Amino acid sequence: MRIGVPKETKTEEYRVALTPEGARTLAKAGHQVCIERDAGVGSGFTNAEYQTAGASIGSQAEAWDAELVLKVKEPLPPEYPFLRGQMVFTYFHLAATPKSLLEALLQSRTTAIAYETLEDAQGRLPLLAPMSGVAGNMATLMGAYFLARFNQGRGTLLAKVLEAGYGKMLVIGDGVVGRHAAQRACAMGTEVVMAGLNEKTGEKLKREIGITRYILSSPETLAKEIADADLVVGAVLLRGARAPHVVTEAMVKSMLPGSVIVDVSIDQGGCIETSRPTTHADPVFTLHDVIHYCVTNMPGAYPRTSTIALTRETLPYALKLANEGIAAVTRSPRFAKAVNTFQGWITCQAVAQAWGMPDRYRPLAQLLQ
Repeated sequence: MRIGVPKETKTEEYRVALTPEGARTLAKAGHQVCIERDAGVGSGFTNAEYQTAGASIGSQAEAWDAELVLKVKEPLPPEYPFLRGQMVFTYFHLAATPKSLLEALLQSRTTAIAYETLEDAQGRLPLLAPMSGVAGNMATLMGAYFLARFNQGRGTLLAKVLEAGYGKMLVIGDGVVGRHAAQRACAMGTEVVMAGLNEKTGEKLKREIGITRYILSSPETLAKEIADADLVVGAVLLRGARAPHVVTEAMVKSMLPGSVIVDVSIDQGGCIETSRPTTHADPVFTLHDVIHYCVTNMPGAYPRTSTIALTRETLPYALKLANEGIAAVTRSPRFAKAVNTFQGWITCQAVAQAWGMPDRYRPLAQLLQ
């Protein structure tokens, strides 16, 4: 199969969808791998390394002229003309990205296979997990940085100084992002309050990570805890769907001047009502005296780690797609959940609901009959 790896075009995005070792694995399996020139440079991988691994180096058009395209982030408008019905394996987040992308996928009859909705045998999200871990760690670090007074923050250091701990962080969500954010903050020595929906999970996290308190998430409990939090991390996920606004604008108005919000859920629309997407080039904005960090591709800031971690998880699935084509998903209902569009139809019900397009939804199994 012809496999293409285009260079990412999103602002300040330095990751690449395949390492040279990943390219070697695919080439050894008999596939033709084309890497767009300099696609790996931002992650520290040279064109020569890919060539040594058995891949060819080509133009953007040549990388897209493939039966299977591997990417990191969703195609942007200048890339839409390259959508010609092939399989594209990447993070799509179609419930929150511009509707024009969904329309382009449907019109071109592209098979959109989304990392974020693929499940493993245990029902987990294995391709979302590595980047969620990176983003969770970053959430605490970025929040701590923007709390600095020279960033117009409160001037609170999230840390233990001698025997005293300083600062309070509220983490909303106890999944992979929330746990990594909390673990980083606990290691720094700050007070960590986590909001979730399972008390047993809370008890476990107290033992394993050392969070200060676990609360059952509700409008009342969040409103109470957010009022004196120095940093709030939004880590809410609904699989394939747009994230709900669990923090209202009124809650944000109640926060301390100079406090910080890091909304990691922004890829899925954001779980804070006042959030809007930002970039690494312009990462924050201030509203109601609260600093908002809402970068939609947070792990792109650390591309070397992110690319290696991502490829380690995606490669086995990419190899299955290369070996078997779309038939690979018919053998695994969990893999099939990754297919969001197919033959001009939406095959992820949450995406169809998010855009009010129930008439364009068809179950994948029905289309494969």
